[in-house]
Amino acid sequence: MTCTILHWIPIFTRPETVKVILDSLKYLQKDVGLRIYAFVILENHLHLIVQSNNVSKDMSRFKSYTARNIVDYLKLNNAKSILDQLSFYKKAHKQDREFQLWQEGIQPKQIQSIDMMKDRINYIHNNPVKRGYVDVPKHWRYSSARIYEGNQGLLDIEVADGF
Repeated sequence: MTCTILHWIPIFTRPETVKVILDSLKYLQKDVGLRIYAFVILENHLHLIVQSNNVSKDMSRFKSYTARNIVDYLKLNNAKSILDQLSFYKKAHKQDREFQLWQEGIQPKQIQSIDMMKDRINYIHNNPVKRGYVDVPKHWRYSSARIYEGNQGLLDIEVADGF
């Protein structure tokens, strides 16, 4: 599953905004038993492989909570340029709010096999390499790649079979 910031605005360039994402995922792990198999957070989107009893509902909660908290952080830190963009690109029908952080929609895709799981995890972990940010996946701080390499990560994850 991919969650993308509206108009690809680079929100996750500040550790504080990434912390909102990580804290929210940790909360969902404890509160609803969200199982995370892989993740990567880049400057304007994130990829997740997750499992829960109701992924759509849980990810909707995630996006709502993180949007409120990140917008609050941006307001508190006078990030006027970013807030202006979030207001400008907001969908016209979003009359109940001043800003929109996430692109609309949650379309979780079911992973059908171990091979498909491996392909998706490799795609997620190689995203920072493909973008030229690091030479090897485990060097990207905001990724589960380092966990799959046997190192400590920022979230507890379920290492998928076959790795």
